[in-house]
Amino acid sequence: MHEVTDALRARAAAIRLVGFDVDGTLTDGRLWFDGEGNESKAFHVHDGLGLRLLEDNGIAVALVTARDSAAARARAKDLRLSHCFSDVGDKGACLEALRIQLGLEWHQIAYMGDDLHDLPLFPRVGLAVAPANAHPWVRDHVHWITADAGGRGAARALCDLVLEAQGLRDAVRARFGAPAPGRTAGQ
Repeated sequence: MHEVTDALRARAAAIRLVGFDVDGTLTDGRLWFDGEGNESKAFHVHDGLGLRLLEDNGIAVALVTARDSAAARARAKDLRLSHCFSDVGDKGACLEALRIQLGLEWHQIAYMGDDLHDLPLFPRVGLAVAPANAHPWVRDHVHWITADAGGRGAARALCDLVLEAQGLRDAVRARFGAPAPGRTAGQ
């Protein structure tokens, strides 16, 4: 299920919004609390750059978490993401409102989640994705399972898939100084 097929690329080519669950998708799923009850989460820098690259290329990003998470809001602010929703009771209704606000159809939305609360979104979106560490009960309901686990590059894999499917890979690489395709350093 880790294989990137032509059908998967075709789905990714239509995406204009990518929604991400947070715990278990953008993080490894562990929750850290200090003695005062303050929550901490670890986010992967590769995932963060992927999210930023989507937005820089006109693809909206939304973090959608069921938890009231100051850490998720801080990460979204740090990355200058357009949309962050925390303490969400109904993720489907949340994305439906955002879909309407942005004037999108469901086939233009990708969503990555890892557990049961993400199940209602998978049949609605054009591209449903789970990280390698997703709960077994959701794995049969997605179009693609990344080779990487949540908090360990899974989100970046989805971002890269969307960017590549939309023909943006070389432009993104060039922005960071990569040589033109077919050229090596020093040519």
